[in-house]
Amino acid sequence: MAFHRIDMKTWPRREHFQYYSEKIRTSYQLNVQIDVTKLVERCRETGHRFYPSMIHVIMGAINGNWDGSEAFRMALDADKQLGYYDVCHPSYTIFHGDDKTFSDIWTAFDPDFETFYQAAVQDMETYRDVKGIKAKPGRPDAYTPVSCVPWVHFTGIGHDTPGPGPMYFPVITFGRYDLDGRKYMLPFSLFVNHAVADGYHSSMLVQEIQNRCSGCGDWMK
Repeated sequence: MAFHRIDMKTWPRREHFQYYSEKIRTSYQLNVQIDVTKLVERCRETGHRFYPSMIHVIMGAINGNWDGSEAFRMALDADKQLGYYDVCHPSYTIFHGDDKTFSDIWTAFDPDFETFYQAAVQDMETYRDVKGIKAKPGRPDAYTPVSCVPWVHFTGIGHDTPGPGPMYFPVITFGRYDLDGRKYMLPFSLFVNHAVADGYHSSMLVQEIQNRCSGCGDWMK
């Protein structure tokens, strides 16, 4: 899990980063609908659960090698220098039905779907009754927050996420998929720090996620 520092002298976005970090601290929200028809059908055919499968789709896009993908893996190192990780791991929520609370757990990302899927299902089982915000210890610094609101098909969602310091990782939320005509559509929300990612980067990430859902027959056996 390597960390690569950004060279501010040559980085094309250096002025944008400084502007949105120092003058106007801006984050933005992008809400879209993802066509998950093929993914839903493939999960039903193979017996895979949708939630961990969708997490793998998202993290495959986050960790992809498409132009600009590093925008969603950025952070500050111990010396407060901006850079990006070569791989990020999902930090995601599980729900406790008895007291209606949730906990965060994480699973190491693996580009091989079945390897990741089995590890995620095992983590969900292991920590399903462990209460508290952070149920699984040892989360790496390189992570992507992912959560699901499976009870509602939302049309929009907003975040207000101040903290003790800047967070450059995106915050991803998706809801319940519903049948719209002949397609299953999934509400998907992306919360982004504008200092590191623009509309282009977010659009490319959404397209990559859509491509992975549509092409799930190639990687889900």
